[in-house]
Amino acid sequence: MWTKDKIQTREQLPATVAAWRAAGRKVVFTNGCFDLLHLGHVDYLEQARHLGDALVVGLNTDASVGALKPGRPIQDEHARARILASLAFVDAVVLFGEPTPLALIELVQPDVLVKGDDYAIDGIVGHELVLNRGGQVLTVPLVQGYSTSRIVERILQST
Repeated sequence: MWTKDKIQTREQLPATVAAWRAAGRKVVFTNGCFDLLHLGHVDYLEQARHLGDALVVGLNTDASVGALKPGRPIQDEHARARILASLAFVDAVVLFGEPTPLALIELVQPDVLVKGDDYAIDGIVGHELVLNRGGQVLTVPLVQGYSTSRIVERILQST
């Protein structure tokens, strides 16, 4: 499969998820900006994937990243999506432009919703929906010392 085929639209994703479920696969969902992919991102996504059999990553559009983090993103949404899709442990990437991924979570109906351990379970968007369906909402430990903001600062300091 070409990595670009892992990049799904909201219209394509339900059929993909249904096929995974028909094959008995446990679907995991997470989301983020993933602007400059670094070790922290890779470790987080790999841990998320190990919580199930298929990982869907909701990726903030350029407009939604800019609303959350002024002056960003550094890389456009197409580049960020393609880079994420190239990871073997990412099974699908879908863009979302809303302030939160709630509509996407409602669409995917994941068995497991996961975020980094910098979130409390009750602060994770969509946690009630997933728990009410009998799914799991989990956090995974983040690798300390890695962030896109820190990388940008180091680059700016070195110029």
